Amino acid sequence: MNALATPLTITRDLLAGTEWNAARVRELHHLAADVKARPGHYSGALGGRFLALIFEKPSLRTRVTFEVGMQSLGGSTVFLDHTVSRLGEREAIPDVARSLERWVHGIVARTFEQRTLDLLAAHASIPVINALSGRYHPCQALSDFFTLEERFGGLRGLKLAYVGDGNNVCHSLLVAGARVGAHVRVATPAGYEPDAAIVAEARRAAKETRSKIEILHSPQEAVAGAQAVYTDVWASMGQEDEAAARAAVFAPYQVNEALMELAAPDAVFLHCLPAHRGAEVTDAVIDSPRSIVYDQAENRLHIQKAILLMLLG
Repeated sequence: MNALATPLTITRDLLAGTEWNAARVRELHHLAADVKARPGHYSGALGGRFLALIFEKPSLRTRVTFEVGMQSLGGSTVFLDHTVSRLGEREAIPDVARSLERWVHGIVARTFEQRTLDLLAAHASIPVINALSGRYHPCQALSDFFTLEERFGGLRGLKLAYVGDGNNVCHSLLVAGARVGAHVRVATPAGYEPDAAIVAEARRAAKETRSKIEILHSPQEAVAGAQAVYTDVWASMGQEDEAAARAAVFAPYQVNEALMELAAPDAVFLHCLPAHRGAEVTDAVIDSPRSIVYDQAENRLHIQKAILLMLLG
């Protein structure tokens, strides 16, 4: 697979989300809606197919939904635990890719480095799916916008405010939001903004869908009038030694009732989970009727089934 695909090239990989154009994302969402409505119709669609799951980081939602999703489609999974030793330490990544392509029909990988995924895809003739890297979390963002589409009936012009760290989830919300026509506002402390190259790519895609990408420092400005308010942990996996320092920097970015009051009257709250309650979000918000975090979690299953059908079917 060509890991250096141009943004509008349709590939059989899902590494960053930039490989898929707006039409491809719409196709995915339509398929996911059908999978959710008629799960039995797809029960044998991937019969006899095998999926390798390679995880360098812990996982609840991603691992369970890919395993349950693949098995509910009639296929099987093989879990390769790399939480102790990273992929490439024992054996060169190209050799792993070339071996796996002889045995399985697809690879799902959760890695620290995006380069690991890119190497797998470059040396495997089977689809490679990013289950989270330090740079992107495409399956999460695609599921998030699917969830918002269910809630609001459409995505074009929908205002989403992301408050917190400019991390992998933020990057993928920018990439996916630009493709579905949403207006995405990001508010981070100075020095914690999303990667400038990813912002530039999102703005390029936004021109085609007439969406808008804004990078701000004021959470109040970002949330004002927003229909969706999103946050994530302040210190991601691998940043545990920065947690205390980040807690002080990000304290003004907590999503609490006062901040949610600035959003639209019908606004919803999103979080990819796991959440640090009392840090980036209060119990009062995450447990409120406005919270759709468990709808997001459920829809990871339906989106990932649709991804598997599109790439392995």
